[in-house]
Amino acid sequence: MNSKAAHQTAHRVVIVGAGFGGLNAAEKLASAPVSITVIDQKNYHTFQPLLYQVATAGLSPGEIADPIRSILSRHRNIEVLMAEVTGFDLERRVVKTPEQEIPYDSLVVAAGASHAYFGHEEWEPFAPGLKTIEDALEIRRRVLLAFELAERRAAAGEGNDPLNFVVVGAGPTGVELAGTLAEICRHALADDFRTIDPRRARIHLIEGGPVVLPAYPPDLSRSALEQLRHLGVEVSTSAMVTKIEPGVIYMGDTPMNAAVILWAAGVAASPLGKKLGVPTDRAGRVLVQADLSIPAHPEVFVIGDLAALKDASGKLLPGVAPVAIQQGRFAAKLIRREIDTAAPSFSRSSREEPALSPSKGGGFDVGGSRAPRPAFHYRDKGSLATIGRAAAVAQFGKIHISGFPAWLAWLFIHILFLIGFRNRVLVFIQWAWSYFTYERGARLITGGTDLPGWNGAHSRAARPSDPAEEISAMNDK
Repeated sequence: MNSKAAHQTAHRVVIVGAGFGGLNAAEKLASAPVSITVIDQKNYHTFQPLLYQVATAGLSPGEIADPIRSILSRHRNIEVLMAEVTGFDLERRVVKTPEQEIPYDSLVVAAGASHAYFGHEEWEPFAPGLKTIEDALEIRRRVLLAFELAERRAAAGEGNDPLNFVVVGAGPTGVELAGTLAEICRHALADDFRTIDPRRARIHLIEGGPVVLPAYPPDLSRSALEQLRHLGVEVSTSAMVTKIEPGVIYMGDTPMNAAVILWAAGVAASPLGKKLGVPTDRAGRVLVQADLSIPAHPEVFVIGDLAALKDASGKLLPGVAPVAIQQGRFAAKLIRREIDTAAPSFSRSSREEPALSPSKGGGFDVGGSRAPRPAFHYRDKGSLATIGRAAAVAQFGKIHISGFPAWLAWLFIHILFLIGFRNRVLVFIQWAWSYFTYERGARLITGGTDLPGWNGAHSRAARPSDPAEEISAMNDK
């Protein structure tokens, strides 16, 4: 039988999304007797934990991304399609794209998430989030452009006020952005301008809750706050953003002018979750069963940021790469196991399945009877968040570390998990160079030269003179 015929007769697995979960599912299934189709809107996989490095000019996009085809090219039973998935027909078992319908016997949906503005989508043009390469390049453009516009304004004798940068949300992404921006201002750009002094720039980190890094233990949260302040970041907690306009952000009724506003306060699941026609939570995540399948369709798995599943303690699993990786491998293991046992839920001729218990999920045949599937259990190997040069926090079970040792651990783990030997080497060299010289190697402004609110907020005569006074006034309220 030729390879094309084998591809058509083998068990068909369609994977939507080539993030951490989708790629790991594909790799785990590659040696099984299946034909796999991986569908993604992009032709590359992005190592999302390092997106902030692109956004702050530390790395170039090609150093944290790799073509999907290149990653999977050694597997002859994997087909890659660059396409947009528009919907599903679960009864007919097809995935819909604008060009075609793609049949499947097993489906893995790993479409990820985007940033959420809590019902204020009109804020997005003025406060970009950070989820894609495009987002990172736009943030880099705005940050570097703000200094160039300030230099031009000061050289023309139109004022030399310090720049304000505001980061909304003090989770890992917000903390990383704020800390790195402070380093750029104090070191990387300090001697590059003749009229303005980048060291006068003020970095504000605004958090609606009472602490930074709220998902971390209290001692690490306090350590992160101390390290941020040591870098010069001005942190405001219990501060709710009520409005964002071009160049202006409001906490309550108190405005603060800002050259650049960055959003790191929330995420929303891909719209594809709701197109599955099953219950979702408020963020759009699919309420999956214990085995990561959806009710009444044991052949459909939802993983990664798109899945809502609680751990043994009742806490929702975080939207981080290790969760997606383990879920992708788990779903692949179940698919392979049920193919080997010829489970009826995976039979190409079976299209009507009885409703299954949400607690047990699907099942596979053992001696002619359906046995419950094992439940997914996340093995938490630790959490890390970097804050700046030689500044980070890390939790490995009961072991909590911060400062330089945590930063070294963060560095090693992220290089280890970065896809591609070439990328690992390039990133290591770039980081080593940045560590010893404070240089940022990708300080290129691409795209337009407009900055939202620059001709308004930064040219008006009557504006608050001291951001610290604005924060103080907001806290008094």
